[in-house]
Amino acid sequence: MLEEGATIPFIARYRKERTGSLDEVAITTIRDRLQEFEEYDKRKDAIVKSLTERNLLTEELQKKIDGAESLAQLEDIYLPFRPKKRTKATIAREKGLEPLAKLLLEQSLTVDPDKEAQAYISEEKGVKKVAEALQGARDIIAEMVSEDADVRAMLREHFALEAVLNSKVVKDKEVEGIKFKDYYDWQEPASKAASHRLLAILRGQNEGVLKVTVQPEADRTIKSIQKIYRKNFCPSWEHVREAIEDSYKRMLSSSIENEFLKTIKDKAEEEAIRVFCINLREKLMEAPLGQKTVLAIDPGFRTGCKTVVLDPQGKLLENTVIYISQSEKALEASAILIKQLIVKYKVQAIAFGNGTASRETEAFIKSLKLPPQIVVVMVDESGASIYSASEVAREEFPDYDVTVRGAVSIGRRLMDPLAELVKIDPKSIGVGQYQHDVDQSNLKKGLDDVVMSCVNGVGVEVNTASKQLLSYVSGLGPQLAKNIVAYREANGPFKNRKALQKVPKLGPKTFEQAAGFLRIRNSDNPLDRSAVHPESYSIVEQMAKDLNCGIEDLLKDEKLRAKIDLHKYVTDSVGLPTLNDIVNELS
Repeated sequence: MLEEGATIPFIARYRKERTGSLDEVAITTIRDRLQEFEEYDKRKDAIVKSLTERNLLTEELQKKIDGAESLAQLEDIYLPFRPKKRTKATIAREKGLEPLAKLLLEQSLTVDPDKEAQAYISEEKGVKKVAEALQGARDIIAEMVSEDADVRAMLREHFALEAVLNSKVVKDKEVEGIKFKDYYDWQEPASKAASHRLLAILRGQNEGVLKVTVQPEADRTIKSIQKIYRKNFCPSWEHVREAIEDSYKRMLSSSIENEFLKTIKDKAEEEAIRVFCINLREKLMEAPLGQKTVLAIDPGFRTGCKTVVLDPQGKLLENTVIYISQSEKALEASAILIKQLIVKYKVQAIAFGNGTASRETEAFIKSLKLPPQIVVVMVDESGASIYSASEVAREEFPDYDVTVRGAVSIGRRLMDPLAELVKIDPKSIGVGQYQHDVDQSNLKKGLDDVVMSCVNGVGVEVNTASKQLLSYVSGLGPQLAKNIVAYREANGPFKNRKALQKVPKLGPKTFEQAAGFLRIRNSDNPLDRSAVHPESYSIVEQMAKDLNCGIEDLLKDEKLRAKIDLHKYVTDSVGLPTLNDIVNELS
């Protein structure tokens, strides 16, 4: 279904029979896992192609590649064959020292390494001494160890269990990096590091204030590699032991550290994004005040408090400025003005931002002793300034400055948080920490998923929704949202869901994805006001027919709905999960 272009809200809501009623979280996990598999397949194909082109692909190697269970395993198998720059080991191989290295690895009790090395002394190949031959052999062994898939797998586990996160302040950065002072001399097991702390430490490293290492104790780690290679205690073993130590210190420790650091950073980012998403959902799903006349105030000291009045649809009726901190005279004039606006427009609620001067504004409103039926609410104004300077705001209010637009946004947030907040980049809503430290594409994907889930969970009134809100509806996107608004403006409000099919470029597939999430309040078909999908209208019609009543009667009468025997309407494509949803929607 994902490959066919179905959205997560659509699959979760209208295709329960095909998924065994999987929820949005499970379907999102499947989508993300599928993408990981696609990346894995792409990399695998690239590796096989590279090996084939260089005539290095054997049957045994193909088996290993096919058996790799992760991207890390795949890279480990490919590592010895990856084209590389000239290393100490390649230079030693050019000198013909590989057989000597293999002989040392056998650790035969009868082999004298010094004697064997004499056979490799060659002026022509640049090996002048026994010590040079043995050093070259050790370089080859060191590289072989660093490319050993079993060693790397063991080290990954070892790092996960034993690595210690260590951060120290960079010399002469104590004053400049004072905000990181808690981490000037920090140490803890990497596996236990809280995600927010790890991200803070890594930010300190990126800003050049902290030096960070994530390493297990070196001697113990080297001994664990030696256990893999040791066969006998003999003169050859001493050379192998020395090569292993060199391999770990020169190559493996930094390579696995970088890999491990990426793993724990990814995990920390995942947690940070998860918290972002939870907070964003809470913010978007805050209860709307609904369609009421609202007076909204954007507090300020020096430049005064920008004040607007909005009608129940959020349309700007009037804007002005009040001054509450300049003088007694200004304060009195402001009090008179607010009372006049309340009477003139029959204001039902007052919203004011929680930024600068919010406490003073709240005290001022309380001092007015307004009627108790007027609701007074402090509204979180995070991102209001970003909205007011955006293209969306300029398009909505071309003749007003940013301060007026900001006050409008505060008022509308009280009336309908979801409809207003979708106009702002989710990252600007102020719902988490370290938003600039985490992977931006993953953050965007996570937050967009939440916005889409909320918008489709609530449903959208197609005749009043902004194009920003419509763009998050399942199957639509920015261009179709624009087309819907343009069609609505040219032809008047949509009379029913069927009329949506007249919108340019809104074809049958898109209609299937979007229709159930779009509401038409004054439609001639009562089901157009519900989340019942048009594909199921015939089921509801049959239910009404069987009960000798109209659809409106089913909506109004609980006793009638109780008489519906759902098993009667089960078919190959429609099961009880969908039928239960339909009855819930009717109620």
